[in-house]
Amino acid sequence: MLQTNQIQELLGAEANLLEFSSPKISKEMLSLSGKEIVDEIFIPSDRNNRVLGNLARLYNSGNLSGTGYVSILPVDQGIEHSAGASFAKNPMYFDAENIVKLAVEAGCNGVASTLGVLGIVSRKYAHKIPFIVKINHNELLTSPNTFDQILFGSVDQAYEMGAAGIGATIYFGSPESDRQIIEISKAFEYAHKKGLFTILWCYLRNSDFKKDQDYHAAADLTGQANHLGVTIEADIIKQKLPETNGGYKALNANGNKFGKYDERIYTELSSENPIDLTRYQLINQYAGRIPLINSGGASGNNDIADAVRTAVVNKRAGGSGLILGRKAFQKPFNEGVEIIEAVQSVYLDEKITIV
Repeated sequence: MLQTNQIQELLGAEANLLEFSSPKISKEMLSLSGKEIVDEIFIPSDRNNRVLGNLARLYNSGNLSGTGYVSILPVDQGIEHSAGASFAKNPMYFDAENIVKLAVEAGCNGVASTLGVLGIVSRKYAHKIPFIVKINHNELLTSPNTFDQILFGSVDQAYEMGAAGIGATIYFGSPESDRQIIEISKAFEYAHKKGLFTILWCYLRNSDFKKDQDYHAAADLTGQANHLGVTIEADIIKQKLPETNGGYKALNANGNKFGKYDERIYTELSSENPIDLTRYQLINQYAGRIPLINSGGASGNNDIADAVRTAVVNKRAGGSGLILGRKAFQKPFNEGVEIIEAVQSVYLDEKITIV
């Protein structure tokens, strides 16, 4: 595990993220992650006792047990990005068991993967680490490539293998989004009846979101996607770390009309600071009553530094953890463990506080 000074060194020129102290949205406005997150946030809700039990299991597993934060290993890229492209860097992960072994060895709170990956090893591992079955995916074998999240598995199959929760993606803004919203809303309702918690990948997908720059990770647009996600009772929202803002403005330029926005989104509720942008995502989740976990992103040349930066931004904004995959499984096993543990160090470090 990393010490505070090592985290500062990894942040380099952005070490000032640890000193940021003037957020646009006060933390007093938010429900924040803590040791009693299930009692304080979920017990007043309509979630039944079995859902509460599985959420408690998630938050009390792995190296972050009892902190109110989660570190989840997600590996659905074998479908989402094709198996060859995803696992050629490290062919051991063609074997589904090694995916679960990585999550266990790294002390993750849970492992999220496909029905097939988790099903093939469920009797050996479902009692050892919380399983999160991803029930829909975008496949890349259609020519030309299409981009649509379709069901690959069911809630009942997840329940029967002993999973603690299910995950799903909605491509908000896409032509297929209406069907996906209806489909996943029904799946989440049934999952809750069966006692499984729900995680929603709230992703944007529409070529119109690319203007002078790419707004797929804009705080204002992703914030609204998150708000739609909590509306269908996702228990945890997974979102990309915001990289910019002003998506609504760009889409309404030159006489175009798109959605609705208020200028105060940009002046009173956010700034250019990534912590502020992430907090704007979080306030859209019933002011933090539904936790936010940010994704780790693609693997690159500075994965530990990039992952630690994402964790610092997420934690200081009031988020609840990281869901990091490619940065870990596209490295040799021990290096993958090291990267995940580096992220966990941020959430275990009491000197890194919510601003």
